[in-house]
Amino acid sequence: MTAAAPPPSTTGATRADARPADPADASTGQLVTQLTEQISRLVRDEARLAQAEVTQKAKRLGVGAGLFGGAGLFAFLGLAVLVAAAVLALDLVLPSWLAALVVAVVLLAVAGVLALVGKKDVEKGSPPVPTQAIAGVQADIATVKKGLSR
Repeated sequence: MTAAAPPPSTTGATRADARPADPADASTGQLVTQLTEQISRLVRDEARLAQAEVTQKAKRLGVGAGLFGGAGLFAFLGLAVLVAAAVLALDLVLPSWLAALVVAVVLLAVAGVLALVGKKDVEKGSPPVPTQAIAGVQADIATVKKGLSR
C-alpha cells in the first residue's frame, strides 16, 4: 500500500504575522504597514462615532420638534377657547366668559411650558455636528504629531 498524502488544508492561505513583538525591531516597511492599518482602523472608528453622535442629536431634534407641535396644538385650543369666551361674554355677562377665560389661560400656560421644554431639547440637539468625534480626531492628530516629534 502507498502512504496517503495529508489532507489539504481547509483554512485557505494564511499570512504569517510579520509584526515583531518589539516595534524597535521592525523594519521600515513593517512600520509603514502597521501605520496604514492603524490609521485606516482609526478613521473607520471615528466615522462610526460621528454617525452615532449625529443620530443621537437628530433624535433630540425630533423630540423637540414634536414638543413644539404639541405647544402649537395647545395654543390653537387656547385661541379657540378665547373665541368662545368672547362669544359667551357677549351673550351672558360675567360668569360664563370668565370661566372660559380661565380655561383659555390654563391651555396657554400648558402651551408655554411645552414650548420651553421643546426649545431646551432643540438647543441640546443643535448644531447636529459630531463634536465628540471631532474632538477625538483632534486628540488622535495631536498624539501622532507628538509621536513623530520624538
